[in-house]
Parts: sequence; C-alpha cells; structure tokens
Amino acid sequence: MKSSALYFSGCKALLALGLAAGALASLQVQVQAQQVYRIVGPDGKLTFSDRPPPAAAPHASISEANAYGGTSTPARAGLPFELRQVALKYPVVLYTGDNCLPCGAGRSLLTTRGVPFSEKTVTTVADTEALQRLSGEASLPFLTIGSQQLKGFSDAEWTQFLNAAGYPKSSVLLSGYQLPAPVPLVAGSPLPAPPPYGESKAPKAATKTPATRPVQAPADSSNPAGIKF
Repeated sequence: MKSSALYFSGCKALLALGLAAGALASLQVQVQAQQVYRIVGPDGKLTFSDRPPPAAAPHASISEANAYGGTSTPARAGLPFELRQVALKYPVVLYTGDNCLPCGAGRSLLTTRGVPFSEKTVTTVADTEALQRLSGEASLPFLTIGSQQLKGFSDAEWTQFLNAAGYPKSSVLLSGYQLPAPVPLVAGSPLPAPPPYGESKAPKAATKTPATRPVQAPADSSNPAGIKF
C-alpha cells in the first residue's frame, strides 16, 4: 500500500511540474506576442506597433526634373529629418567644369559642411549654352540654393547664403551617406564637333575664373542683407 501511495504521489508531482512548465511556455509566447516596436517614419513621425519595422530602404536615386538643372535634388533617404526639410525647401545644385580650381574649392566647402547637393558638369558646347540660358553667363563655378544664384566662388558669400537658408554650420550627415554622382548639365548631350581643318578650335565650354567680389559682413552674419528665399 505504501508503494502505491508513493507511486501516485510521484505521478501527481510530475503532472504538476508539467503543468507549470506549460504555463511558463504559454506566458513566454504571450510576452513575445505583446512586444511593441518603436518606429520612426521617413517624415519623422513616431509610431508604435506590434510588428517589426521594414528593412531600411536604399537611397533614392536622383530625380532629374529637367535637362537644364533647375530643380534636380540629391537623394535624401539617408538625411536627418531637419536637414531633409531644408534640402527639400532650398535644394543646392553645383555646376562645375574640368580643370576648374574654384569649382574644387566650392565642392570642398559644401562637402566639409555636410550640405547635400547635386553636381552638374559643363563640358560640352550644349552644356555651355544651357548654362548661359540659366545664369546669363558661362563662368564657373555656379551655385543655386533654392531660387538664389551665386556666380563664381566666394567662401564668405556661399557661407552666408547657406546660413540664411538654414543649413547646419557643421556636418550632421549620417555615417555612410553618399552624395549622388555628378551628371552632365544637358542629359545625353553629344561631344562637340571638331573644327574644320585650318580653322581655330571650337570655343571653350566655359570660362573658369574665380569670383573676386568682396562680401561685406552684415550685422547679422547668419542672414546677409538682401537675402530672401
């Protein structure tokens, strides 16, 4: 009789342990099912969900609005929210040419400051003609910040206009962000035709003369006088 009692007591103990293990597993499943994810959308809006966020999308490609570069903007998928808003409102486009030292200086200023920008190259006669229609001149570099046009490179002037537009004074770009590759001003423009034998060479694509205009520092250096976007 004692053996039977011990046997039934052991069975009850094992059954209780089994029920406890099952309850623990069920609790773990419930906890996992109730996991909440914190998701920040591309527009900066914060939401909570029981589903994990989708994998990060790759950078968007450049959107070329027209062949003459009026409104093209760089990819903004990897930009911080506030910087993305500035870039949407006042896109920056840099026009450059080959063997242009001022163009390199302007590019370096934008890159060091962390300004997202599109770069358009002026290397053919068609590019030069398009640049003249756009800016009224054929000198490089040429920079647009929203509707503002800056002809020639001036560190002080470019800095003042970038400050007025609201671009951060130092880089806030996320690690791994890459600027879009430069593209020709006129998409698919043919190479300039060689001149007939005995004639002079075709005119240069664009003159590369640095701007020497001094910029007077205004009382409010973050917004130069006369800058209106």
